[in-house]
Amino acid sequence: MSDIIRVYKRDDEGSLEFREAWFDEEDSQFVVNYGAVGHQSKTQETDVSDAAAAEGLLDAFAAQCAEDGYAVIPDEEQYWVVVQFALKTREGTARDRHLADKASDALISHLAWRGLGVVDRTEFTDFKLNIFCLCPDVNKAVSAIKVCARGEDLDFTKLSIGAAPYTEPDTFKLKHSAKPANSFSL
Repeated sequence: MSDIIRVYKRDDEGSLEFREAWFDEEDSQFVVNYGAVGHQSKTQETDVSDAAAAEGLLDAFAAQCAEDGYAVIPDEEQYWVVVQFALKTREGTARDRHLADKASDALISHLAWRGLGVVDRTEFTDFKLNIFCLCPDVNKAVSAIKVCARGEDLDFTKLSIGAAPYTEPDTFKLKHSAKPANSFSL
């Protein structure tokens, strides 16, 4: 069982909060992760005897979240945030494939522990590495991605970030570029 429940709600000031839970089979733990979107989350782990016990905890977690006003944000209400690295070759080199793996792994962790979304896919296009992230908050995701790229030494000088509503994937707007640029293209 590797299901994860991830839900959000706005607090009284309008800030987005998140809660998520899953069963870590390897450590036999039920894990709850929660906090303000864009900030390092808090985590609680509970030892469980088996997957059936974890399933019961997941069901109870989902019920409590619904009662507290948390809900899944549909993809259609989120944004594509694309982390793009300029490459020296059309298809990318072995070094570029290493960068893709390193950047994807770093972004998966960095975004998840802040409730900022998920890495959906990685693509090589003409002279570009594109990492597609599905995010509930564009501005906080862009800020976090820049922090992650610097912290993980991901060649910040080649980094551009574009964003578009999920339902309008042809309308990417430039959110960050290490080099002077006015537009963003895949």
